[in-house]
Formats: sequence, structure tokens, C-alpha cells
Amino acid sequence: MGEEIKGEEGNVTLKRKITLFNGVGIIIGTIIGSGIFISPTGVFLYTGSVAASLIIWLVSGLLSTLGALCYAELGTSIARSGGDYAYIYTAFGPLPAFLRMWIALLIIRPTTQAIVALTFGHYVVKPFFPECEPPANAVKLLAAVCLCILTAINCISVRWTMRIQDVFTASKLLALVIIIISGLYYIGIGHTENFKDAFAGEYGAGKVAVAFYSGLFAFGGWNYLNFVTEELQDPYKNLPRAIWIAMPMVTIIYVMANLAYFAVVSKMEMMSNSAVAVIFGDRLFGGWSWLIPVFVALSTFGGVNGVLFTSARLFATGAQEGHMPAFFSLFHIDKQTPIPSLIFTCFFSLLMLTTSNVFELINYFSQTLWLSVGASVVGMLWLRRTKPDMPRPIKVNLAIPYVFLVAIACLVFIPAFTQPKDTAIGLGILLSGIPVYYLCVKWQSKPNSYHRFSGCILRFLQKLCSCIYVDSLEKLSNGN
Repeated sequence: MGEEIKGEEGNVTLKRKITLFNGVGIIIGTIIGSGIFISPTGVFLYTGSVAASLIIWLVSGLLSTLGALCYAELGTSIARSGGDYAYIYTAFGPLPAFLRMWIALLIIRPTTQAIVALTFGHYVVKPFFPECEPPANAVKLLAAVCLCILTAINCISVRWTMRIQDVFTASKLLALVIIIISGLYYIGIGHTENFKDAFAGEYGAGKVAVAFYSGLFAFGGWNYLNFVTEELQDPYKNLPRAIWIAMPMVTIIYVMANLAYFAVVSKMEMMSNSAVAVIFGDRLFGGWSWLIPVFVALSTFGGVNGVLFTSARLFATGAQEGHMPAFFSLFHIDKQTPIPSLIFTCFFSLLMLTTSNVFELINYFSQTLWLSVGASVVGMLWLRRTKPDMPRPIKVNLAIPYVFLVAIACLVFIPAFTQPKDTAIGLGILLSGIPVYYLCVKWQSKPNSYHRFSGCILRFLQKLCSCIYVDSLEKLSNGN
């Protein structure tokens, strides 16, 4: 374990507790959450083609790997927790970084956690309703219980959180290996009827782009290790190593799992039921089919854990820079967990559970997510021009970010024409952060009553949660 680091004035900073194995577990465990068990329906729904769906899964993995390589350069040259927020801050300054934090707080993180938690609830309840869709309220209630339990564990111990991540990562990999082997065996004994007319389907640009949203959502998490760089041991070596180990594994597993799904689940079943793994298990495993929803529930439980862990660190980083309320930067004095930030993150995720339509949530948040990822990669290119002497332990070939940015432009702009309502809502929320920034962050001469009120809240939370401030290893302003 890393030694506790003391600041110049004796302030407490974070220990580097996350090993390479933990880092691989965070990437794989966060990526393989709900996506591979629910996104196959989303991808196929918008293309209607088996072959096109498999190609979208493969390309989604390649694009995610390109993005992860860009983030390896960003994460080792800007060795600071906070991910996209830290990179945009360093490249473009405080306002763009605040807007990234704003949409993460209101859209990206709560929606991601809600989607994975809803998938957990859906698969837990599904065995009790084999012939129909489970009650929406039961699914929402179980999703809320999942979020609350994992928030409590994240508050209690970083070590427990990492153990949960490692154990549940192993369980979800086992589930997918069982699905892949069973599906390949099913194909091997001659069941290839679902692959006839594999390329028949719809190929409109808007539908293909939205299909990529579901595919890329399933790969979401490839950049989450960058949000906890300050707690990663030897990040210059372990960050890229974790990416190179995790991304090819996930891509191969996803493509093979979808091949197995298509071999067993018919096109009509795929389009009418999002719980494809349950249909798969019922058809192949008979009396043991209950194991599949159990493994899926374990998988999504670990996925929620990974998103919660990194989300709280993102908001804590924003608070250290004065872009979020100060209580977000409070960590427990002994456990070194961001308790106020975790509780707030859980609360916003619970609000997102007001809807149980997972595909609507995916389409709603995807544009803003990829817009922020694109801004980070543009920031990397900008820093190469404006700060050529910045230390870059990893420096990717320029072709990688340019190809990645072209793909992101298609993902952002094509749906803007085909789904203008979702785009307008997302842009409205993004732009609403501008007056908030000038009122709450930029305005320095706030009245004394404001400072007294915020001070009371801060002291109350410090006493309630036994928290203190934790200094970062490196202030963003030093690199700005």
C-alpha cells in the first residue's frame, strides 16, 4: 500500500491504495455492468440486422480503445483525479470545466448509475415474472436499495469497495464465459438459423448513430480509472497497463457474447424483451436457468459500485477547485472516503429512477457524454500545441485522436438532426450552467449572510460525518 502523503502544512492527502489489479478490476468491472445484458436489444432495435449489430459491437470496442489510449496520455501528463473535468480545466480554463462538471452532476453520472441499478432490479425480479415484464415499481425499488447499500459501503471503506469490485468482476466474467461457451456449442451443433439474411435490416444514418449509443454505452467505463489517478499506485505505468489489459478483453468478450445471444435468441425475442440473458438461460440451461439472472444481478451490482466510487471523486475534485460546494471535498478523517459527495451522488441517482425506460435514458445522456469526451481529446491536442514541454510519459500517434474525434462528431451531430428534442434539452441544461458559474463561482463579493449559511452547512457536515479537507497531490491551477 502507498504511504500517507503529507502536504507542506501537514494537511492530509490521499493514500495510493489502488493496485494494477484493482485498476484492471475498475475498468472491466465498470464496463461490464448492465450494458452487455441490456444493450444488445438497443443495438438490434435500431438496425434490425444481426451482422450490422455485431459490426457495431466490434467498432464500439475499437473506438473505446482509441479513446482509452488518448486518455492514457491525458491521465499521465495531468496526473490528477477528476478525469474529463481535470483535462478540460487544464486545457481551456475554469468555465468549460465547470460546464463539464455541471452536466456530470445533473445528467451523466446520475443517469449512468440509474441505468445500471435499474438493470440490476430488472434481472432480480425477472425470474418471478417469466411470462411478462416485471412490475416497474418493484424494479425501481430494488434499484434504489442497490444504490443505497453500495453508497453505505463506499462511505465505510475504500478497501471494502475495491474487494467488492474485484469479486463481482470475477463473477460477471464467469457469467459471460458460460454464455459464450454455451452459445458457441449451440452454433457448433448446427443451430445457425438466426444468422440467415444476417445483413437484412435498416441502415439510416440516424438509426445507426443511435444504435452506436447503446453499443458504446455498454463500453462506458473505459475512462473511469482516470477519475482516481491520485489513488492509483505508479500511475505512469499502471494506467496504460490497465487499459491494454482490460480493453481487448472486454471487446472480445462482448462480440463473442453477442454472437452467442444471436444464436439462441430470435430476432423477434431480441426486439421485444431487453432481458436477453434470461431468454438465453431459459432456452439452454433448463432447471439451472436461474443462475443467469443471479450472475447478471451480481454484474450490475459491481457496475453500480464502480460508477459510485469514481463519481464521488469527480465531484470532490471540482470542490477542491471551488467549482462545487466545499462539502464535496470533505473526506472521512480515518476511512478517507468522500462521504458527503457519495450521499449527494446517491440522491441524484435516486431522482433519475422516476423513469424505468432504460433506452430513453441511454439516448438522453449519450450526446452530452460524448461531447465532453470530445472536448477532453481536443484539449489534449491543444495542450500539445500550447504546452509542448509538458511531461508526457505516454504520447499517442496523432492519427488516434483525429480518428476518434471524427467518430465523436458523427455521434453528436447526426442525432442532433434526427432527435432534436433530446439535443435541445441537453444543450439547455449545459448552457444553464453559465449563469450558475458566474453567480456561484465567479462572483467573489458575496454577502456575509451567504458565507455564514454555507459555513454552517460545512461545519454541520464535518461534525456529522467526521470529515476533514483532503489536499490534492497537484492543484489544477499549477498547470493552467
